[in-house]
Amino acid sequence: MNSQRKAIIRQHGIPAGHLAELAAGAWSFTYTTGYDGPPVSLALPVREEPWIFTDFPPFLEGLLPEGPQLESILRKHKIDRGDCFRQLMVVGQDVVGSLTVVEWPAEEGGAK
Repeated sequence: MNSQRKAIIRQHGIPAGHLAELAAGAWSFTYTTGYDGPPVSLALPVREEPWIFTDFPPFLEGLLPEGPQLESILRKHKIDRGDCFRQLMVVGQDVVGSLTVVEWPAEEGGAK
């Protein structure tokens, strides 16, 4: 992969942290400095150190559509079935629950 993919994770509209793609299919989730809201998942308490996942984070994978809705998104947006990040970018602003996910804006240059 040429460039690292990133996304901003919001909890109730407030930036809670960011997701970043690492080498070899791993991912990290890091809470925003000073974030004092509820955790994005009960399994991921708020802390300064990043959470590291060897695969796409389960708390985000659980937000992805399944069945006919997934098939429609894959076809319409020409997304590979295994590309959970791209799927999440398509549905991330309209998922069930308190989280929203948007791709990291390029103009921010990757700064926290």
